[in-house]
Amino acid sequence: MSNFTRYSRQILFSPIGEEGQQKLLNSSVLIVGMGALGTALANHLVRAGVGFVRFVDRDYVEMSNLQRQMLFDEEDVTLALPKAIAAKRKLSNINSSVQLDAIVADVSPKNIEELLDGIDIVVDGTDNFQTRFLLNDACFKKGIPFVYGGAVSSRGMSAIFVPYETPCLRCFISSSDQGGQTCDTIGVISPIIDIIASLEAVEVLKFLVGDQKNRRTSLLSIDIWNNYRYEMKFSAPRSDCPTCQKHEYPALDFSEKENVTVLCGRETVQIHVADHFNLEEWFERFQPIGKVQKTPFLLKIELPEGERLVLFPDGRVLVQGTEDEVRAKTLYARYIGL
Repeated sequence: MSNFTRYSRQILFSPIGEEGQQKLLNSSVLIVGMGALGTALANHLVRAGVGFVRFVDRDYVEMSNLQRQMLFDEEDVTLALPKAIAAKRKLSNINSSVQLDAIVADVSPKNIEELLDGIDIVVDGTDNFQTRFLLNDACFKKGIPFVYGGAVSSRGMSAIFVPYETPCLRCFISSSDQGGQTCDTIGVISPIIDIIASLEAVEVLKFLVGDQKNRRTSLLSIDIWNNYRYEMKFSAPRSDCPTCQKHEYPALDFSEKENVTVLCGRETVQIHVADHFNLEEWFERFQPIGKVQKTPFLLKIELPEGERLVLFPDGRVLVQGTEDEVRAKTLYARYIGL
């Protein structure tokens, strides 16, 4: 058995013990999104000794992240590091015995099944329901538990959905009830992030050590500023649910429109048409146009029109400074080509 000195206080907690700790070391987790929730989740799970932690994020670190995204610092902003890479650097120093798989990519129907390969449980660190429904549908199709969490302002929600045992996310929230409030439009305070991430992490630990009798069977909603708490107990799944009852998994149907995504509240449109970019080549192309910054992970160009383009090696482009899809596609076509 491994040297458990690092985990001695956790092992003293009887619901985990040495047997549970060994189960954690043999477990694998996927965290989607390495922003506020994702960094707090990863911090908990890596410190707890989950043996394999894969995390994926499409974005890079900006100054406005530092108020609540606990693994990042000002150097990450200066270097314009992708969040997944910056997180791996920090987490490797926290627990070098855990295997980390940091992926800089946009999660989509094209890659979700590959990301789920070998994973025991999936944890939500995202900031949008489009991705959450994708995770929900993919997990229920493959029989993998999905831990949902979301936070905005001083409010948060969390639940664990287990295929064949519980309803799924779509039984509570339909695709037409997603709402438009985000951290970038109405703000967020850091404590609600930590609380929701902790609620998610503890359900992951319960599941992985096999303590199913103490698993929470409700959708919990809290507001820590206005002292509000409500639990919606799980009941029978919705009979017309396209995911857990009809097994249609609508979010897994890929369509061309998903190549263009407005990142709500951030004045950013993501366009993913190309298969890859050679950043060195594009650095040379953009030099005469405007101020260019290149890192091993991305390239940023300040356009004469006022907007910015951010190119990633996997073929994604962020058009920053607009939420107008037509405007974004116009700039994309002008400087990159469609």
